[in-house]
Amino acid sequence: MYTLNTGDTAFVMLCTALVCLMTPALALFYGGMVPRKNVLTIMMQNFISMGVIAVIWIFGGFSLAFGPDLGGIIGDITFHFGLDGVGVAPSTEYASTVPFILFFAYQLMFAVIAPALITGAFAGRLTFNGYLKFIILWMIFIYLPACHWIWGGGFLAKLGVVDFAGGIVIHVSAGFSALASVLYLGRRTTVRPGEPTVASNLPLVAVGAGLLWFGWLGFNAGGAYAADALASYAFTNTTIAGSVAMLVWLALDWHYSRRPTFSGVLVGAVAGLATITPCAGYVEPWAAIVIGGLGSLVCYFAKGVQERFAFDDALEVWRAHGMGGVTGALLLGILASPNIDRVSASLEQFLMQLLGVIIVAVYSFFVTLIIFKVIDMWGKPIRVTPEEEVAGLDNSILGEDAYKM
Repeated sequence: MYTLNTGDTAFVMLCTALVCLMTPALALFYGGMVPRKNVLTIMMQNFISMGVIAVIWIFGGFSLAFGPDLGGIIGDITFHFGLDGVGVAPSTEYASTVPFILFFAYQLMFAVIAPALITGAFAGRLTFNGYLKFIILWMIFIYLPACHWIWGGGFLAKLGVVDFAGGIVIHVSAGFSALASVLYLGRRTTVRPGEPTVASNLPLVAVGAGLLWFGWLGFNAGGAYAADALASYAFTNTTIAGSVAMLVWLALDWHYSRRPTFSGVLVGAVAGLATITPCAGYVEPWAAIVIGGLGSLVCYFAKGVQERFAFDDALEVWRAHGMGGVTGALLLGILASPNIDRVSASLEQFLMQLLGVIIVAVYSFFVTLIIFKVIDMWGKPIRVTPEEEVAGLDNSILGEDAYKM
């Protein structure tokens, strides 16, 4: 028998609001990082995800992710389609002390931000029409299956793969889809290999980063679905990892660049927050220190891979989110404590985590390439023209300017 708990309900409702805030925060973060001529376009791509994904989630998306399992691959779309059966009674499978409709809303916020993360990779190169088609297909063919595999009772969950708040489901899938997108679209014609790009508004980036950090506390702690000790651990681990990662990135930046950089501090914090996400509710606070430090190291030196293969990931989504998610998911298998939740560190758990990471990363990468190819074959080219790229997408696509100078 499952009984509604008003304290848990209030807590998850707050966490849902915090995760909702993260997509506009990401728009600010990305908007400040890109050149002035593309600020509105990338912010528009983030905000429109809130509308498009919500409609998909209502009409079949939630069902495919969390409906009754069909062969370990996907959920049954006939359950909960159009919010059918999604009411206030707690679920017997998910979030057993809060209204099922609140679980629906909380998971919707995760679905919204997942494709928005990818926009930073192909900034300045994608048509708006192509972007809309992409996020619809990406949600249906990548996010929903990956979500079901791990969180909806699919085959990876049955094998023992765990992911507390989206390190694999969100960060690995988005990060490796981002990598595929930049390889398919190619380099920006206005940026030469190795040429640094200047952020248009670092204070705006700082506001976005601060709001992302604030929202991330609900992003991770809400995974407990209760106002309890587990949520407290996830909450604390999140801010510890972000803080440590920020300092490690600062030290590395200072050492190699011979100066501290504000942009590096902000990116380092985000990398640490991404790394702790899969294991926030499975590790002791001391382990969060290790995870934040190692996550920052891995994400920082992933820059070498990016430079070696010269792929133009404009805002380094693969580096911060993809590799951060991979690192955290694997460290879970090494550092998980049974004193926090049901998962213990072991070789078997590590290998299960490795399997989950490989399957989601490879699947996301290749299906993203197929999605781009299909869009290109059945419509106008998905990439903007060189003239539009030079002029900037704000003016050429939206007919608007972020700043009146």
